[in-house]
Amino acid sequence: MHFPFLILSSLIIVSYSPHVATAPSTPNVLTQDSSLFVENNDLLVSPNGVFTAGFHLIGQNAYCFAIWFSEPMSDGNLTLIWMANRDDPVNGKRSKFSLLKTGNLVLTDAGRLVWWTNTKSTHLQLKLLDSGNLVLIQLDDQSYLWQTFSFPTDTILSDQPFTKSSVLVSSRSSTNLSSGYYKLYFDDDNVIRLVYDSYEITSVFWPKPWLRPWDAMRSTFNNSRFALLDSKGQFKSTDNLTFITTDYGQIHHRRMTLDVDGNVRVYTLNKGSWIVSWQAISKMCQVHGICGPNSLCTYSLKSGRRCSCMHGYKAKNHTDLSFGCEPIIKLTGHRENYEFIRLPHVEFYGFDSIYLENSTFKECHDICLNDSNCKAFQFTFRKNNFECYLKSLLFNGYYLGGPFVTYLKLSKVHVLSFDRKVANQTSLNCSSSTIMLKRTYETKQANGSLRFMLKFSIILGVIESMCLFVFFFYINQKAPGATTQYLAVTTGSRRFTYDEIKKASNKFREEIGRGGGGIVYKGILPDTREVAIKKLHDAGQGEAEFLAEMSIIGKINHMHLTETYGFCAEGKHRILVYEYLENGSLAGNLHTNQLDWQKRIAIATGVAKGLAYLHEECLEWVLHCDVKPQNILLDADYNPKVADFGLSKLFNRGAMEESIFSTIRGTRGYMAPEWVFDPQITSKVDVYSYGMVVLEMITGRSPTCDQDNQRVEQKSLVSWVREKVEKGNGESHEMVEILDPTVKGEYEKDQMENLLKVALQCVKEDKDARPTMSHVVKMLNSPSRDMRFRLN
Repeated sequence: MHFPFLILSSLIIVSYSPHVATAPSTPNVLTQDSSLFVENNDLLVSPNGVFTAGFHLIGQNAYCFAIWFSEPMSDGNLTLIWMANRDDPVNGKRSKFSLLKTGNLVLTDAGRLVWWTNTKSTHLQLKLLDSGNLVLIQLDDQSYLWQTFSFPTDTILSDQPFTKSSVLVSSRSSTNLSSGYYKLYFDDDNVIRLVYDSYEITSVFWPKPWLRPWDAMRSTFNNSRFALLDSKGQFKSTDNLTFITTDYGQIHHRRMTLDVDGNVRVYTLNKGSWIVSWQAISKMCQVHGICGPNSLCTYSLKSGRRCSCMHGYKAKNHTDLSFGCEPIIKLTGHRENYEFIRLPHVEFYGFDSIYLENSTFKECHDICLNDSNCKAFQFTFRKNNFECYLKSLLFNGYYLGGPFVTYLKLSKVHVLSFDRKVANQTSLNCSSSTIMLKRTYETKQANGSLRFMLKFSIILGVIESMCLFVFFFYINQKAPGATTQYLAVTTGSRRFTYDEIKKASNKFREEIGRGGGGIVYKGILPDTREVAIKKLHDAGQGEAEFLAEMSIIGKINHMHLTETYGFCAEGKHRILVYEYLENGSLAGNLHTNQLDWQKRIAIATGVAKGLAYLHEECLEWVLHCDVKPQNILLDADYNPKVADFGLSKLFNRGAMEESIFSTIRGTRGYMAPEWVFDPQITSKVDVYSYGMVVLEMITGRSPTCDQDNQRVEQKSLVSWVREKVEKGNGESHEMVEILDPTVKGEYEKDQMENLLKVALQCVKEDKDARPTMSHVVKMLNSPSRDMRFRLN
C-alpha cells in the first residue's frame, strides 16, 4: 500500500526541489564547518547539472543522504546512484550532513552519529563533480582524501573504476533500499563473481560455479583486480571479462547496477528512460535464491520467470519472493509416514548432505527415507554412472531439462493428493522480474511523438488517480508500523554496518575475551571512544527478532550495567558494541592482588544493584541467566558493571512471572539446580549465580573445578563454606581460613559475616527460600559494627 504513496511523495518532491535547470546557482561545494540540513532541502549540484546530492526520501519520515541523476525519469522517479546510510535512515527533522573543522565528514540524526568518513585535515572542501563523484579535496595539492567512487552501493557509473575493494550490494526490494542478498565483487581468485548471501546460505552463481575460471573465459593470473565501463559502452576487466553494450559506440550516460533480482545490468539513458543494453544472466532461473527456499523457478521467453511452491508447500510471504515456501506438514515422525513424488527435469543446485556413486535407486531412496533431515534426493545417470544426491536444503530449484530427476519427500497424505499434471499449487508473483533486451534504439515512426504523448498522458492519469485514492485511504487509516529494515531503534544506540565494525576493530585484530556467546574484540570509534565489540556465535537469529531484542537492551541504563553503544545486524552477522572497561573482567582480577576487601564489598553491592534493576526496575523483565565473574566488568576505579544481559531471554513484565526455557542456559558451577529438573525458570536462577560469584570473591575458590587445592575433603564450594561457618561459630581464625589469602589489609568482621550470610541464602537449593535481588541490596546496605582484624 505504501508504493503508490511513495510515488506521489516523489512527484511532490520533484515538483518543488530546486534542480539545476531552474536554479543554476545552486552550489556544488560544501566548505569546512558547514552543513546540509534535511529540513531546508539543501542540495549540492554538479557544475554540469547532471547530478544532485542531498537528503532523499525513502520511506515514511526516512531519509538517506544520496546522489542521484538530477533529471527525473519519464515516470517521475529519480535514479539513485549512491547512498551513505542505506541501512540506517535518518529523520526528516534535525538531521544534517556536515563537514567538520577536523575534516571528518559526518551524517547525524538529532545528534546521533549515523555515518562518517573518519578523515582528518584542516584544508578541505567537499565537491560534487561532473562525473557524479562526491569527493573530499585537499586544497593544498587538489588530491582526493575520500570519494564516493571508492565506496559504491549497488551502482557504478561509466568511467568509475571497479577495484579489488569495490563491492556492489543489491537493494532488498524495489521499495526497500537497504542492503539485499546479492553481491558483485572480485574474489580471491581475481575473478568478478556474483554471490547470493542470505541468513541461511551463501552461494556463488556467476560465472557458473561448476566451471573452472578458464572454462568460463575468465583469467586468474592478474591480481590487480580492475574493471571499467566506458561511456561508449565497453566493459573491460583484468579477469578477462569483456563485453560491449547493444548500443556501443554512442556516448551516453550509463550505469551498471546490481538489481534487486540478483542480475547485473548496464543501463543507457535515452530520452528520459533507462534502456537495458547488457545483462549478465539471460535466464533468470540461474540466479540463486531468486525464488527463496522450497520453491521452483520456471522460465520462458513469453512469460519470463515464474516462481512456484512445490506440492506440499505453501508461500511464506506473497509480497516477497526471497522468503520462498514452507512445508504444510513438517517432516517429523516415523519413516512409514512418508513417501516420494517424482519431479522429472527438476534440479536443486548445491546443498547435498550426502553424495553416493554407483548407488542403486533403492539405496538412495531408503537412505533419504530414514534421514529426518533429508527433504529430497536426486537420482541421475551421468558419465556411465548412477549418482545419488541427498538434499537437506531445497534452494535454487528449477526445471533444467535433461537427465535430472528429483524425488521430493512428503507425507503420504500429500503424496496421495499429488496431481502430476498440476505440479505446483501456489504461485509467487514475479512477472516483472524479467527484462528483455532491445538492440540499439527503435526507429522513428509516423506520429510517434503524438502516440507517445497520448500513452504517457493515459498512464500518468491512471497513476495519479491511484495515488490520490491510496493517499486519501491512507490518511484515514491508523498509521502502520515501520518496516523491519527501517525500524528506528528508539534508543541512544546506533546501527553499524559490518564494514564500520571491521574498520573500528582493525579487522578484529585485538581479541580481549571469549565465551560461549561469542568473541570480544577491542575497537575504537571515529569519535575516539574505546569499545568492546562482541561477535555473537549464534548467527541464525532473524533480523526482526534481533532488532526487537536490541530495542529493549538499548533502553536499559544503569550505572552497574554495561552501556550498549550500538549493534550490527547485516546478513549473517550479529554484533554488539559495548563500552570498553579498562580493568577487564572480575575473573581476571580475582587473583591479582588488586582487589582488597572494600573493593570486593563494593563489587558485590554494585552487581546486586544491577541485577535488581534488571529484575524489577527496567521496562522489561530481563533475566541474565549467565551471571559469572567473566560477565562482570570493572572500570578504571574497579566499579562493577554487569555485561551480556538481555541476550538469553527477554520477558514482558505483564506476562506470567515464570517462563519456560527450551534449553539449559548458563555456566557449569554457577547454574541453579532447577535448570536440571524444573522447567519453570524464574529470576531466582540469577540470585543463585550471584551467590556463587560472591562466595568465589570471598574465598578465592572457583566453583567450576576441584575446590580444595590442599587436598582437604573434596566437597562443593557451598558445602565447604557452610561447614567452616558452622564450625567456626564466628571465631576469627575460621573466618580468616575462609577468606581468599590474596586479600591484603583490613576487613570488617560484621561486614564479612553479613556478606557470607547473604551469599549462603542466595545459593539455597529451594528457590523459594532465596531472597530477591532487591532484598539482597537491602541486606548488604544494613549497618555493621566497625570491628577490624589485620590479615597477615
